[in-house]
Amino acid sequence: MTTEEYNQSVDEYSDAVYRFMLKNTQNEELAKDIVQESFTKMWIKRKEIDGKKARSYLFSTAYHQMIDVYRKENRKDDFETVQEQNYAHDDQYSDLSEVLSEAVKKLPEIQRSVLMLRDYEGYSYQEIGEITKLNESQVKVYIYRARLYLKKYIGAMENVI
Repeated sequence: MTTEEYNQSVDEYSDAVYRFMLKNTQNEELAKDIVQESFTKMWIKRKEIDGKKARSYLFSTAYHQMIDVYRKENRKDDFETVQEQNYAHDDQYSDLSEVLSEAVKKLPEIQRSVLMLRDYEGYSYQEIGEITKLNESQVKVYIYRARLYLKKYIGAMENVI
């Protein structure tokens, strides 16, 4: 990767990587730190990286950086320990976007990440597998489970509107 390709990737992908990290971490400062660290790692390894794969490298690096941060802080929740009452949303509320954001926050980290890569960033199952180091069928299963959880959480549309 040349310096010009690196600078171009900063211009093209920094916002997308930041949005992805912000949506996953729900913390602006942490998202900024992860994006900065990802670009730093890419700069260090720029001679080894193909300029055409910069986007994939950045998302993959940011994703793994986020995993490292969560592991260090021991914030990773076990999906099996989630209480059943947390699966349903009983309050009536009219802002579906806010309800959906709350539901996404409650997803396990891996499900949230693959769902965000697929539905918000538009990656294919294969690309998500490369980024997360999962095989394509695992990606599909995690996305299915995440969507099923979101459906249960939101419940009937009457509860949201």
